[in-house]
Amino acid sequence: MKKKILVLCTGNSCRSQMAHGYLAAIGGEKVDVYSAGVETHGVNPQAIAIMAEDGIDISQHTSNHVDEYGNIDFDYVITVCDHARERCPWFPTSAVLYHENFPDPAKAEGNTDEVRLSFEATRDLIKSYCRTFISEKIK
Repeated sequence: MKKKILVLCTGNSCRSQMAHGYLAAIGGEKVDVYSAGVETHGVNPQAIAIMAEDGIDISQHTSNHVDEYGNIDFDYVITVCDHARERCPWFPTSAVLYHENFPDPAKAEGNTDEVRLSFEATRDLIKSYCRTFISEKIK
């Protein structure tokens, strides 16, 4: 039976979208992955580009609000920023909650190369986390 995973972030624009992409790619047929935010900011074009560089297409993802998924019985809910963790709503499920606070590349400052490096660094941290999560939790 597929495991249902929700990745939750503040705006569902960068970190949760990246994690959604990696969890779906790494977990394959063993998982159904959803991502949402406690707000919706639209999928960040730089997140789309940095994921494409690693072969993960999130260009068709949408920015969804967590309230849209209240009727899904998730197995896991992963918050990927402290703000979302603090505002994470209660789900009427037995979902196991996990948390990892990743840096927000959308808040990166500097020139184009510095901002790109911030997106790349966050992407790589999320990729590593997702690999470990799938290998340890999804059998």
